[in-house]
Amino acid sequence: MTAAGVAPSKDYVPHHEPFQYYVSTRNPNHTRPSVQPTSYGTSKDAGANHQYDTHDFFDALNAGNLASVTFLKPPKFQNAHPGNSDPLDEQNFVVSVINALQATQFWESTAVIVAYDDSDGWYDHANHVINPSFNTNVDALEGTGICEPLPHTFFPAFETPLPGIEGKPVNGRCGYGPRLPLLVISPWAKHNFVDHRVTDQSSIIRFVEDNWLNGERIGQGSYDAVAGSLFDMFDFQQLPYTKLKLDPVTGLVKFP
Repeated sequence: MTAAGVAPSKDYVPHHEPFQYYVSTRNPNHTRPSVQPTSYGTSKDAGANHQYDTHDFFDALNAGNLASVTFLKPPKFQNAHPGNSDPLDEQNFVVSVINALQATQFWESTAVIVAYDDSDGWYDHANHVINPSFNTNVDALEGTGICEPLPHTFFPAFETPLPGIEGKPVNGRCGYGPRLPLLVISPWAKHNFVDHRVTDQSSIIRFVEDNWLNGERIGQGSYDAVAGSLFDMFDFQQLPYTKLKLDPVTGLVKFP
């Protein structure tokens, strides 16, 4: 595929695909779905093991099927990574997905959470939370092996590293990286609201767990155990937002 202003590239980035790292969800041979789009996302589809191409998401929507939880990873040319994507291509993907959802009966009970890639080991100048590993030689904030704990008021549990596999915390992080956008788009999202509480990407996992798994956590040192909640970004007592469709190319409001 070709992004605006950059060289052509393949559209699949395997190391960005988290579910390929778990035996229960991986599809190493990229097996195609063994059922029709009406059954995508169900236990009947043993072939693809819940792994689908992005066009399968739209095929399922057009067939009247939307799983309770869906993770969408854009093709490489639309994933907003510098060097292989462009902001306009990213915009096209996000807007096209939301417009498609708004055209279905599912929209009234849907929330779209837009999140971005993490820091690759960089840290924010306003770091409030320090989380040294059990092996501090792999930590580096102010220098190799240095994780200077700072006074903070967020999540006291981070004073002690989270227990990981075999009771040992995950290595290599002193705390959160640079602040990243996290957007909630929904008929039930609060109007003109910015949540100032600390959240991270695992807050999305916590939201899923709290909604569908009775608060069960992944364990093994996953940050979902202490992640900030996303519930404050919603108001389920308000009148739901009316639909707002944008032009995928210009980003402007589409009028009938």
